[in-house]
Amino acid sequence: MTGSVAASNTSSRQIEELGDEGIGFRSLQENLDTTTSGGKLVFHIFGALAEFERELIRERTMAGLAAARARGRKGGRPRKLTDKQIAMARQLLKDPKQQVAEVAKMLAACVRSRSSFS
Repeated sequence: MTGSVAASNTSSRQIEELGDEGIGFRSLQENLDTTTSGGKLVFHIFGALAEFERELIRERTMAGLAAARARGRKGGRPRKLTDKQIAMARQLLKDPKQQVAEVAKMLAACVRSRSSFS
């Protein structure tokens, strides 16, 4: 639904810009015509409802995340390496001869985890 809301907001601006140039929008499926005052009203009401719905979804999502944090839940992907493994990797990488790929292979970690090593 968010995609249609974003499209709705973009469409609203585009249709307003076209209306300023004397160009109207007529939807044949929804029987909506922005060249009439009633059509403009309905179009803007739909846009306002879409924005309202988007904000409700955002508020509910934020409330859900806050409630989960209050219950001790932490979002995101779990860490692959323990603090001890990260410390070991950092120690190994102090040696300039040691390559990140080798250390990652030893620890069964992805090379992209190197940001944890640094």
